[in-house]
Amino acid sequence: MVAQAWNKAISEVGGTAAVVSAAVLKKEFGKTMKVIADSLFYDADERTKELLMEKCCIYEHEALEENMDNLLFPDVVETIEKLSEKYGLFIVSNCQASYIELFMKKAGIELYIKDWECFGNTGKGKGKNIMLLVKRNNLTDVVYVGDTQGDYEATQMAQIPFIFAKYGFGHVENYERAISRINELLNL
Repeated sequence: MVAQAWNKAISEVGGTAAVVSAAVLKKEFGKTMKVIADSLFYDADERTKELLMEKCCIYEHEALEENMDNLLFPDVVETIEKLSEKYGLFIVSNCQASYIELFMKKAGIELYIKDWECFGNTGKGKGKNIMLLVKRNNLTDVVYVGDTQGDYEATQMAQIPFIFAKYGFGHVENYERAISRINELLNL
C-alpha cells in the first residue's frame, strides 16, 4: 500500500528512475526523510528529491488514512494500554510531520501517549529529538524501545538505555536487552 503510494508520486513528479517496493521501503524505515530521499532518488537533483518526498508523504498519508486493515504487530494496543497505567509513554520517530498523529489515531492509542516528536516537525534526527522530548517533559528515568541500528545509535547519542524489538524491521548490533514480542515489556 505504501509502496503503491510512493510509486504514484514518482510517476507524477518524475526526475528519477526509482521504482519502490515494500521490501525496498522496509530497508529505509527508521531513517530521516533526507536520508531516504538520497538513498532512493540518488539520480534526482535536490529540488526533485524534495518534491518527490513531499508527494510521497502526501500519498502515503492518504493511503494510510483510507486503509482499514490492522497493520499493528500483535498485542500492541493492549500492551501500550497496560504500560500507560504505570509509565509515561512517548514516541520519537524520524517520520514526516503528522504521521505519528495518524498512526496513534489509526491504532487507537492517542489516550496513552503523553507526547511525541519527529524529524518532520523539527528537522532533527532521532537522537536530538529524544533529548528534546526528555527535556520538554522533565523525564529522568527513560528507556527507548526500537528496532533499527539507527534507533540504537540515537539512544547512544541521547545517553539512554535501549531495548531491541527483535520482531521489528531492522537488525541491531551490540544491544544489551531485547524482546521478541511487545508484551514482554510488561515483565521487564
